Amino acid sequence: MRLSIGTFNLNNLFSRWNFVGAIEDLATGEPVGGVTLRYEFTDPDSYRVRTFAGRLVKAKDPSETTAVADWILRMDADVLAVQEVENIAVLREFNADHLGGIYRYAALVEGNDPRFIDVGVLSRFPLGSVTSHQNRVHPASPAVPVFSRDLLEVEVLNRVNGDRMVTLYVNHLKSKFVPFPQDPIAGGAAADARRRLQAESISKVVGERQRPDGRFIVLGDLNDGPESASLEPMLEVEGRDLVDGLAHVTESRPPRPDPGGFDPTSPRWTHRFKDSGLPTRHELFDQIWLSGRLGVAQTGAFIDRRDRLGGDGSDHDPAWITLEL
Repeated sequence: MRLSIGTFNLNNLFSRWNFVGAIEDLATGEPVGGVTLRYEFTDPDSYRVRTFAGRLVKAKDPSETTAVADWILRMDADVLAVQEVENIAVLREFNADHLGGIYRYAALVEGNDPRFIDVGVLSRFPLGSVTSHQNRVHPASPAVPVFSRDLLEVEVLNRVNGDRMVTLYVNHLKSKFVPFPQDPIAGGAAADARRRLQAESISKVVGERQRPDGRFIVLGDLNDGPESASLEPMLEVEGRDLVDGLAHVTESRPPRPDPGGFDPTSPRWTHRFKDSGLPTRHELFDQIWLSGRLGVAQTGAFIDRRDRLGGDGSDHDPAWITLEL
């Protein structure tokens, strides 16, 4: 059986509904038939205004949503791990309205991120157990959950006999972004340290829950390169080295030339970033790591290149692999 599995950061896939906008429409609307309506929002449990850092959380631009959907349709992955999705309802709506309902199954558990960006899975194959590890703590910092969003464990089942084919561990690790006015050096070091604790926790969770001959994949937006010191603890699970699924990758098309002349020297990248006055960085943030048993079943690895330097709905390029099980 051929199985394709991918990962894609959808870049703030939020609901189209703007609750504050709806309230404003009601308040300024003309009475109908001489009847004046009064709306009261007195129970804070009956509504929610989505804000982050003092700003209203807005829906993703329709053109960018369409662009992200086009990428997914080109990938045509059987199973897709996604990041930066508001909730399960938004994921299902996106599948129905923009993907033609090609994914019958979806999984998402709302996690820890204050910006409401969660990780999830879309699948053509049935999904079995879905386990959130969002409350996991690390001994070095036992007072707070170690995962910024979640470590989502999802079983993918054979549609014929219901047997488990593969277990996914979907991630979106601590970002490198340091908000103003934090010190960029100290903030960057703290983010790297947090990411290392997350990598150690991933290794521990997978080691606890998977046999040495298990069929599992650790994937997602890891916000660091595979050679980084922060991710090093993740690459080994109880003495078992994971297999880099994107070690030998094929690009769908060549990337656009970099305006500053800093073109990538390898196809192994999914994220482009340009600091003012510094060379462009091309990094493999989006990764797919296979258990040894799945590593020998891999038949291909792919990255789809964005059409524009600035995005096309996401600042990440999607990546996927193919397996013959």
